[in-house]
Amino acid sequence: MRQPQFIRSTTFRWTLGVAGVLAIFVTVLFGFICWEIDSYLIVRSDRMIARQLQFIAGLPGQRQLDAIAQDLEQDSRGVHYAGLFAPDGRRIAGNLETFPADLKIDESVQGVSVLRMRPGGPQTHVIRAIAGRVSDGNALVIGREVDETREISHAVGQALALGLLPAFCLCLLAGAWLSMRAQQRVEEVNRRVQRIVAGDLRERLPHGNVDEPFSKLAAIVNGMLDEMETMIHALAGVGNDIAHDLRTPLTRARLTLERGRTNATSLEQLQSVVDKAIGNLDQSLSIITALLRLAEIENSRRSAAFSSVPLHEMLREVSDIYEPIAENKNVDLRVEIARPLDVLGDRDLLFEAVANLVDNAIKFAPEGGKVAIELIRSDDNTIVRVTDSGPGISEQEREAVLRRFYRSEKMRSTPGVGLGLNLVAAIVKLHGFQLVIHSGPGGRMEIVCPDVPPARDRSNGGTPAHRGSAPQSGPATSRH
Repeated sequence: MRQPQFIRSTTFRWTLGVAGVLAIFVTVLFGFICWEIDSYLIVRSDRMIARQLQFIAGLPGQRQLDAIAQDLEQDSRGVHYAGLFAPDGRRIAGNLETFPADLKIDESVQGVSVLRMRPGGPQTHVIRAIAGRVSDGNALVIGREVDETREISHAVGQALALGLLPAFCLCLLAGAWLSMRAQQRVEEVNRRVQRIVAGDLRERLPHGNVDEPFSKLAAIVNGMLDEMETMIHALAGVGNDIAHDLRTPLTRARLTLERGRTNATSLEQLQSVVDKAIGNLDQSLSIITALLRLAEIENSRRSAAFSSVPLHEMLREVSDIYEPIAENKNVDLRVEIARPLDVLGDRDLLFEAVANLVDNAIKFAPEGGKVAIELIRSDDNTIVRVTDSGPGISEQEREAVLRRFYRSEKMRSTPGVGLGLNLVAAIVKLHGFQLVIHSGPGGRMEIVCPDVPPARDRSNGGTPAHRGSAPQSGPATSRH
């Protein structure tokens, strides 16, 4: 017959093992207690009969007989033994029929077998006894039964049986209950995990609001499932977005080449058609390059090569690069640096992130607008702020612009593929910084570099920021 499932569980086996060890321990403990009590009672009885022998032996002849008779009369339990024997072995007084053959005179207390007179006839008993010579040459024997130790052992055994057996059964019941409860929780988790594997991403593991390891683990797993659901939903749309954004320039390139092959009548016209097709192909390649760059940064382990980056020098280099582009659009580009500030990071990646922010700002600033690059110090943060006088991002779009390839309707005519600030977000996350987007008229984006204590060790899980960094991240958006 197949055993119940809870009996095969580890929890029940551990409970059974613990209950068995506890039962053995309690049995050994009770045995030790019985042994100690038995030894104590025997030693106490030996002292009593030795003192009684000395007392009776010191009395004159007739008083010895009276003392023996009085002691036996007062023995309500019938455990006392006494006998006075003549030198020839004849019994003079007491309840012993004969002098114990194995009992030695004038030695310590011994365990001997004696014959005692009873109303129903003589009976043999094993007692503790001592013998000594009195003044007239007679032999005095004083003894005592120690059967009370066996009675105590019997009582202790009963108590052990009546107490240990129910306790052992209770442990087994508790183990069975805990095992069945754990199995039910595991089976419930298995059912929900199977539904998750089958594609139900909304399913979550059960847990209560209690400070219990299983509930804590379930809460952590649920948090992981929340992140996975968000990522899977995001990835589900990325493929469509990539196909949509690549199809347009590739279609244009194909149509341009077809028309050129049909309509071009001169080398100059054919070259013009090829140039247009190359432009569309370049746009497609830029999308692919941006996606590969994002994957490279998101999977990067470049934090081990971080070094001190002078932000004030880097921002001036970015300004020098984009100043001609800003002049062509009649945009006023200025740099405001309060004081030199350094952070710990990858200079090339940070340069790329700030360059994308400035490129966005110039792109969305109106003709004759303004773009400002600021380096400021605030509390425990170093902040790189890029502002422009463009339309900015509305509060409703702050979450939507986090998605790759997202472009609002009002920005469809602006060049771009919707990946620039996603690249910035990936770089910021790699450094443990924060990318903060302020909504409302006028674009305002900040890279916040938090400070950490100088003694912080990277091996403790921190990613360096401002001379070491806090592992924090903030909202990242893209207006491309």
